[in-house]
Amino acid sequence: MEKSAITVGIVGGTGDLGAGLARRLARAGFKVIIGSRHESQAQVAAESLKALAESSGWGSLQVSGADNSDAATAADLVFVTVPFSAHSATLESIHEAVQGKVVVDVTVPLVPPKVARVQLPEGGSAGQIAQATLGENVRVVSAMQNVAAAHLNSDNTIDCDVLVTGNNKEARQQVIDMLETIDVKGFHAGMINNAAAAEALTSVLININKQYKTHAGIRLTGV
Repeated sequence: MEKSAITVGIVGGTGDLGAGLARRLARAGFKVIIGSRHESQAQVAAESLKALAESSGWGSLQVSGADNSDAATAADLVFVTVPFSAHSATLESIHEAVQGKVVVDVTVPLVPPKVARVQLPEGGSAGQIAQATLGENVRVVSAMQNVAAAHLNSDNTIDCDVLVTGNNKEARQQVIDMLETIDVKGFHAGMINNAAAAEALTSVLININKQYKTHAGIRLTGV
């Protein structure tokens, strides 16, 4: 994978999870466009990440900010990292921009205030909703729901495995290869219907995190 030749758009990239992905992917050598509903907020986030890189001695990062639609248009691969309440509207706003591309949906259908309770949506899962909304010309991959933003926004090794689902195996492999560059192990976990399992696990992990005051992830054994 020639990382510097791939532009990654992070829709909703000013939130904790999106910012963490931007940080890790940019440090790995990808060109990253942070997206937001408000372009000015995305640009501030990009400049903050560049400043952090300079002060931390990471070297120059290829990071910029744009509104969500422009970020999706310019990107080769798009991550969607928005709250579930904004999921449908966000997908509609980038629909045309992502045709023919791989879209990685990181959204979890949490329903505040009971986020520690599994509440899957009528469409089965956020991943399934994304695939149905964007259409068959978009290869939707669901991943990263079980990795805490705190891990992504730290300099520590991420001690978590990732379930990667989607209807196109080549697209899943592309995402698994990309995750490997940020030292995260991804596993083929089947069709997009199986995204429901990873999304549901997030609420389970929230319970565990509250109980044990940690940022738990998952590990696969015997592989």
